[in-house]
Amino acid sequence: MSLEFCFTGFWGGKSEDEKTILEEPLLNGIESKTPAAKGDDTVTPYGSAGVYSLFTFSWMSPLIAQGYKKALDLEDVPQLAGLDTARGAFPVLNDKLESYSRGSSRVTAGMLAKGLLFTAWMEVVISGICVLIYTLASNVGPYLIDIFVQYLNGSRHFANEGYILVSAFTIAKMFERFGLRHWSFKVQQAGYRARAALVAKIYNKGLTLSCKSKNDHTTGEIINFMAVDAERIGDICWYMHDPWMVILQVVLALIILYKDLGLASIVALAATIVVMLANVPLGKLQEKFQDGLMKSKDKRMKATSEVLRNMRILKLQAWELRFLSRIQELRSVEARWLARYLYTTAFTTFLFWGAPTFVSMVSFGACVLMGIPLESGKILSAVATFRILQEPIYNLPDTIAMIVQTRVSLDRIASFLSLDNLPPDVVEKLPVGSSDIAIEVIDGNFSWDVSSPSPTLRDITFRVSRGMRVAVCGKVGSGKSSLLSSVLGEIPKISGTVRLSGTKAYVAQSAWIQSGKIEENILFGKEMDRQRYNRVLEACSLNKDLEILPFGDQTVIGERGINMSGGQKQRIQIARALYQDADVYIFDDPFSAVDAHTGTHLFNECIMGLLNSKTIIYVTHQVEFLPSADLILVMKDGRIKQAGRYNDILRPGSDFMELIGAHEEALSSLDSISTEKSANGEGSSSTNAKPVLQQPESEKHGNDNNNEETKGQLFQEEERVKGSVGLSVYWNYITTAYGGLLAPVALLAQIVFQVLQIGSNYWMALATPVSEDEAPPVGSSTLILVYIALSIGSAFCILGRALSDVTISYKTAKILFNKMHLCIFRAPMSFFDSTPSGRILNRVSTDQSTVDLNMGIISNFSFAVIQLLGVVAVMMQVSWQVFIIFIPVVTICILLQRYYIAAARELARLCGVSKAPVIQHFSETLSGAITIRSFDQESRFLDISLRLIDGYSRPKFHTAGAMEWLCLRLDVLSLMTFTGALIFLVTLPEGTIDPSIAGLAVTYGLNLNMYQTRVVHNLCLMENRIISVERILQYTSLPSEPPLVVESNRPQSCWPTQGEVNIQDLQVRYGPHLPFVLRGLTCTFFGGKRTGIVGRTGSGKSTLIQTLFRIVEPTVGQILIDGINIAVIGLHDLRSNLSIIPQDPTMFEGTVRTNLDPLEEYTDEQIWEALDKCQLGDEVRKKPEKLDFAVSENGENWSVGQRQLVCLGRVLLKKSKVLVLDEATASVDTATDILIQQTLRNHFCDSTVITIAHRITSVLDSDMVVLLDNGLLKEYEMPEKLLEDKSSLFAKLVAEYSIRSSSNVQHLSN
Repeated sequence: MSLEFCFTGFWGGKSEDEKTILEEPLLNGIESKTPAAKGDDTVTPYGSAGVYSLFTFSWMSPLIAQGYKKALDLEDVPQLAGLDTARGAFPVLNDKLESYSRGSSRVTAGMLAKGLLFTAWMEVVISGICVLIYTLASNVGPYLIDIFVQYLNGSRHFANEGYILVSAFTIAKMFERFGLRHWSFKVQQAGYRARAALVAKIYNKGLTLSCKSKNDHTTGEIINFMAVDAERIGDICWYMHDPWMVILQVVLALIILYKDLGLASIVALAATIVVMLANVPLGKLQEKFQDGLMKSKDKRMKATSEVLRNMRILKLQAWELRFLSRIQELRSVEARWLARYLYTTAFTTFLFWGAPTFVSMVSFGACVLMGIPLESGKILSAVATFRILQEPIYNLPDTIAMIVQTRVSLDRIASFLSLDNLPPDVVEKLPVGSSDIAIEVIDGNFSWDVSSPSPTLRDITFRVSRGMRVAVCGKVGSGKSSLLSSVLGEIPKISGTVRLSGTKAYVAQSAWIQSGKIEENILFGKEMDRQRYNRVLEACSLNKDLEILPFGDQTVIGERGINMSGGQKQRIQIARALYQDADVYIFDDPFSAVDAHTGTHLFNECIMGLLNSKTIIYVTHQVEFLPSADLILVMKDGRIKQAGRYNDILRPGSDFMELIGAHEEALSSLDSISTEKSANGEGSSSTNAKPVLQQPESEKHGNDNNNEETKGQLFQEEERVKGSVGLSVYWNYITTAYGGLLAPVALLAQIVFQVLQIGSNYWMALATPVSEDEAPPVGSSTLILVYIALSIGSAFCILGRALSDVTISYKTAKILFNKMHLCIFRAPMSFFDSTPSGRILNRVSTDQSTVDLNMGIISNFSFAVIQLLGVVAVMMQVSWQVFIIFIPVVTICILLQRYYIAAARELARLCGVSKAPVIQHFSETLSGAITIRSFDQESRFLDISLRLIDGYSRPKFHTAGAMEWLCLRLDVLSLMTFTGALIFLVTLPEGTIDPSIAGLAVTYGLNLNMYQTRVVHNLCLMENRIISVERILQYTSLPSEPPLVVESNRPQSCWPTQGEVNIQDLQVRYGPHLPFVLRGLTCTFFGGKRTGIVGRTGSGKSTLIQTLFRIVEPTVGQILIDGINIAVIGLHDLRSNLSIIPQDPTMFEGTVRTNLDPLEEYTDEQIWEALDKCQLGDEVRKKPEKLDFAVSENGENWSVGQRQLVCLGRVLLKKSKVLVLDEATASVDTATDILIQQTLRNHFCDSTVITIAHRITSVLDSDMVVLLDNGLLKEYEMPEKLLEDKSSLFAKLVAEYSIRSSSNVQHLSN
């Protein structure tokens, strides 16, 4: 009956009318293509399943059936229910941690472990009961073997004794397997729940971290807590019951052994204790190596994260191979720890595969010495008992290793959760309408580094009434951004009071844009109000940009706004703030990233228009925006030097006067140029002397955006192979190390081990009498010596197998890592533009970890197959009729496995694909935490994170359910084989078969279902794990950039000598499915001359520069430098001979020295000289470490203006013949800008200098000016000539700039 009951569970629950509503996809956190709410209301059938369905895992049948018919997508996987969701589990963990810490922020590993245990206590208890049932039931078989052998030998006690013995074996086996399956599922369920709660807790902590705490851990490190440590803590649930289960199994084994071997069982206990104690030194070694491995991995991930974020600048500067070698150096340190860890594991494997043999050898030897008679029945019962002990003893090193790893991970996460949060009481919130004060700071002292003796901001006192406009100005590094941070509550307060009334909106100096649609970025969680939305688009001058974009405001923005120009990103940021309709607006120099025309429009429409009645505090370097302010704060050295209205503080000799003087000096150049006659006008060629307006070819290409081909988003969902993993992936993995020569060695070692193991058990069964009445066939010393010889031989085979296995794993992981990283670093920039860094980090972190530590599963599968074949061979020798049952059972098993694997494989792939969005969202949140907090959007972002975490947990949970669904059915099938063999043996006439051999067959048969399940389990696990190899192999075949060096086309070492840049019919687009950005440019930038490039934001200025550096390859046309086509030479030969100061100033974690000279090519004297020239020498000399002063991640401890000056220092060191300035002085004040321009004029007087600038004064002294509009060259002429022609676009632009500057001054008199 029990068999019939089990068997009915095979395909239970798959009724035709049972339909599953599917979940809305969460593919990569960027885009959802399906209609909303497709599956939001449907939860997993597990939540409502009945007892029978839960017992037999039939609730999984509909999903497995669906997976067999089609490749599953995330939308096919149902939602989780209740506490299994992150939304359900996170509050439980959070509340527990808060109650344990009693108000302090300190979290210990113990608190964290207790909190996680409480989150899944029910599953832990149920799994504990299942472990108890499994342990008790698994000892019934060994206990009954001696009785069964005696029965076959003719010792009968009552009628039908044989059939009762068969029933006892079968029922015990059934309880054992059902206990195991539900234990396995429940611990996984507990693990996924704990992981989800922990990831949510880490995310929540990331949202509230203070800036000081954040600087202690880089983004890469924090992501590792989520990607690796939380995953490992989830995995410990597999092992949580092992410690007490081992004790119980040893006690039960001792009872059976005492029955069989008498006092020799005490020796068996001693031997078992010795084996267990051997774990202690190994465990300590593993802990040490694991800790070293994790720390070295953190450093590598930190460096990789930084490199991926700044790949564009690395390629522009031809530094990528240098940074690759840095990552490889960090990996070589990690690899040393990995090797130690893996070889320790190999020794552990050897020790514990040999443990049961060692224990049985010592026990049987003790019996001989004590004179205890050995009978085959008792020996077989003992052997079966030792085999049961093998699993807990064998798993003990794994358990210890996991406990060790988990302890390390718990400590790391606990220390992260104990970091200081942003204090909530820094800013005192005033009720709206309670007073006229909007912002007030009294006697404020603030410092980014609290331990520093000199605060960042000192003696800050100012008051802003409701509706006031406050401007903040000052030189680079004077503390302007820090002042805004004090109002936002982001900078640690040492003393004083900060008050703020109402809601606030913040626009950062460096634009923070989320991956997603433009519309989503602007709405930022608010409901759509179409009228307000359109007003905001108009005010931010975005309508024209949206018309050009193929999808309008539905265009998906890449990670960090990668497919938007600097000006577009900044205007989207401003639109986001405007749409919020806040009470207080805080702008950190947002106008520096846009052109003069757009800057005026933004100031008039936003500051003076839409926000006319709002309280606004804005930092600006544009002096022309200052007269409109009701209050101007002049910053210098962290203090407010002057405060008042424009006229009131405009005093001779004051700091404010110095700023205004620099601006007026710049403006005076406008007058001098407009009155100057162009005496050297004949110098320019006639082709270039008139506006280039007729370009039919480019116009034709410009209309391509109507083609279907161009209508495609830059960002696509993550590539996911569907269907079975190709054999080529396995073959690639096996043959990567030493051409696959070690694999046969490992396989042969396992086969010999299996033969020797079976041989030793055969020997003990045949060489001992069945009962005490019979004389022993051989002497006791011969019996033991042969057994010892066979046992030692098998132990050495295991050692050989373990070492071969580990060597293959280590070498393969090393080779795949190097291949993947070389391909990533050599990939074109378009790959990084269209691939979120979270996806790449997932492969170099999670997938690489799997390849490093978990790919022994391939050899484990092979060894399990060999063990299964050994068991079947022993059973068939006794009763070949078993083969009649075995063949159809194996056939059904294979069919079941094929039926199951289709769904399981896709679920495993979905686990890989759905993890990246969690990491990517977290990475984005960390970089935009200040913006998120300033908009009070923490709860919404946490909500998104919880949804993404569930998107990852869903396939994980159902993968576990599917595995148990399969294993339960396989167990039932193997139980039929075993029961069939037993029935056959008891029905044979007495004396037909040797009882000892029959007993041996039963001993092995007891483990038949374990081996059969292990084969299928390892096969499924292997298919799941090999997906990590498949994903890494995908990245080893990425398209590559053109060669770095073309030996046959190397320019001379002094190239370029003139620096003449000749552009011919240049047409460029960012992808075959995207519209043209440059549409047929033809012009020449003369050698040694200064060329200014102007144009509206998004007109193609930066794209032209990217094409010059071959970041983007031209679709049509070419660029020649000194007559050499740049497309035919190597990328390094090109990029290393050009210099650029990019639009987004970039600094790397390290020191001032490594930031200026990463390739270590210059002396300290040369570096100091460059620092002095770029106005940073004095600043660096103030630091006690001088050139070794630490630069934090992204250069966060330097202002944006100072970062731009560092970039200037780099080009001053390089002294190239062609220099490109892409908005190089956007983030510095006018006085510093003038100094920089003077420096460039002095040191690059004979170089070709190409300048993109929004400040008209920066390009006025250029020899030639290029004006771009919508990818077309509209004007190209000397600025003097263009200014003479009042109808020219450039003249209008300059006039507008002049009017804006003067009109703001005239505004004072009103």
